[in-house]
Amino acid sequence: MSVNAKHKDSVFSSLFSDPDALRELYCAIEGIDLPPDTPIDINTLSDVLYMDQINDVSFTIDNRLVVLIEHQSTINRNMPLRLLIYIARVYEKIIDRRKLYQRNPEKIPAPEFIVLYNGKAPQPDYETLKLSDAFKDGGSLRSVPNLPPALELVVQVYNINKGHNTAITAKSATLGGYSVFVDKIREYKQSMPNEEAMKATIKYCMDNNVLKPFLETHSTEVFNMLLTEWNTEEAKEVWFEEGLVEGMEKGMEKGIQYVMRLFDQGLSAAEVKRRLEQTTDQ
Repeated sequence: MSVNAKHKDSVFSSLFSDPDALRELYCAIEGIDLPPDTPIDINTLSDVLYMDQINDVSFTIDNRLVVLIEHQSTINRNMPLRLLIYIARVYEKIIDRRKLYQRNPEKIPAPEFIVLYNGKAPQPDYETLKLSDAFKDGGSLRSVPNLPPALELVVQVYNINKGHNTAITAKSATLGGYSVFVDKIREYKQSMPNEEAMKATIKYCMDNNVLKPFLETHSTEVFNMLLTEWNTEEAKEVWFEEGLVEGMEKGMEKGIQYVMRLFDQGLSAAEVKRRLEQTTDQ
């Protein structure tokens, strides 16, 4: 398994950049078994940026299904819309455009959309999000009322925190290990600075055979990715806590980048908040 240590990568996307891990993950989620030689072709969109995150994982199974999986630490009700944009670009990537103009219909892999959630806020084991829930009411603009949506996209959301969806995490050793990994970071962060908590988590997992082969090979890259992931998450939390987003949507990304720079200087969350308050008071 190769790991790209660019800042946009995450531990999750790196773990699941391997066809065998994806096959195992899909089988665990769907409760099925696929032969080990079932073709898995990864087609993740490496150039799609949203809030410093890329399209996490997309792949085809036997050229019959195209599966998009997103990992989220917060539940984003715009995921159906985001995944609509992603799937259009994935289809552009895997389909010969010339065939769009032929007379006979072009058969395409059926899509499936999955979000794996491991944030701190309470979340049920399973939930669905629908694109149609975001549609405005056409009302009198439509001649026939109550028509079904002309376009729909359904996202399956699974809570993968420790103690949730245990049948899935038990069947996918990689996903189960990742769940333990994140849980340990949160546990250690309660009594240690971020960097120490991440080092302690990596050591704990290697000592207890949790994601051990992956961590043995890529511990340095994983540590660097963790620093970026968790600092970004804290930057977003600070940004939202200070209420600076309201009326400043266009400046949100720049604001988060500013907070990130403060964290990179080694400042604590309390000191970052103090500086932000000084900025907004001026």
